[in-house]
Amino acid sequence: MKIGEIKDMKKEELKKFIEEKRALAVKLRFDIASKQLKNHREYRNTRKDIARALTVLGKMDEANIA
Repeated sequence: MKIGEIKDMKKEELKKFIEEKRALAVKLRFDIASKQLKNHREYRNTRKDIARALTVLGKMDEANIA
């Protein structure tokens, strides 16, 4: 997912997005461990999406405090 798409989300949407991606990351980790997943890059991209969303969420919180 592109950073522009993440920035356009509202705070509640971001929180839901992060929860969904974290659940997906756990599932992907188990799939990798059990040799069911062929594309390991999918796990890496999921982690990056989580990091991007957390960064944007942190910036939103920072802007509201300051």
